[in-house]
Amino acid sequence: MVATTTSAPVAPAPARLGHGWSLTLATAVAPVTWGTTYVVTTEWLPPDRPLLAATVRALPAGLLLLAVGRVLPRGTWWLKAAVLGVLNIGAFFALLFVAAYRLPGGVAAVLGAAQPLLVAVLAVPLLGQRLRPRSLLLGVLGVGGVALIVLSGPVRLDPLGIAAGLAGTASMGTGVLLTKRWGRPVPVLAFTGWQLTAGGAVLLPLALAVEGMPPALTGTHAAGLLYLATVNTALAYVLWLRGIGGLPADRVSFLGLLSPVVATVVGWLLLGEGLTAPQLAGTVLALGAVVLAQRADAAEPRERPTG
Repeated sequence: MVATTTSAPVAPAPARLGHGWSLTLATAVAPVTWGTTYVVTTEWLPPDRPLLAATVRALPAGLLLLAVGRVLPRGTWWLKAAVLGVLNIGAFFALLFVAAYRLPGGVAAVLGAAQPLLVAVLAVPLLGQRLRPRSLLLGVLGVGGVALIVLSGPVRLDPLGIAAGLAGTASMGTGVLLTKRWGRPVPVLAFTGWQLTAGGAVLLPLALAVEGMPPALTGTHAAGLLYLATVNTALAYVLWLRGIGGLPADRVSFLGLLSPVVATVVGWLLLGEGLTAPQLAGTVLALGAVVLAQRADAAEPRERPTG
């Protein structure tokens, strides 16, 4: 039988310095695995089925974590879990693929790299924080680094693609901040299961309506989908949501800059793609922004989620 819960939101205990860095490194595993999504999608999955890939990433992983966690939402958490699932998974994945289809991959990556800037701005109304010039400066540095990594040659800008990319970035950023604001009422496995299931439930009818029934899968396709559902999604989102609960939201958002860096390195190592001097410079800038963002001022009060 699946239990329900009436527990109050779980507020993270104040972290010691060593524990804070270990939590940061564990959270960084999530964007590192997301950086492998491109090569897995292009090399191991059925072609032209992005919504199928998104649905398979989210829904099976969510149902598995629900079965393991054995806890369902209760009261207002049905609505909160649905909202977080749509923002962090359903809407984010769908908008991400719209941007990917209508924009060069580099432009889409730059829009995604703007998340730390959006989080810094949105944290003012959602978390009551002041606008930090340091976060804005590091956010601009991160966007510049990612631009050097992924942009080359003439750039085609599609207005709908730009809008979708920014909306997807805002969706994920808002999800991070609301997760921080509302807290976590249950262990992280169940909490992640709620969101992945809600997001997958949104994606499933969309995938069927747009792409139709899935094609016959080869062994390679099955292996790729299994990787996306387990390591790339279930494990990654458990670590990501655990990190949101224990780290300041702006520091978590900067970790997302690791994704395009890893995607570039994987493409260089596995696909034989070139690695130019501007890309190396961009990698240094992006990684520098990530590291500097993690050096939180010890005098700065830690955030605590509210119900």
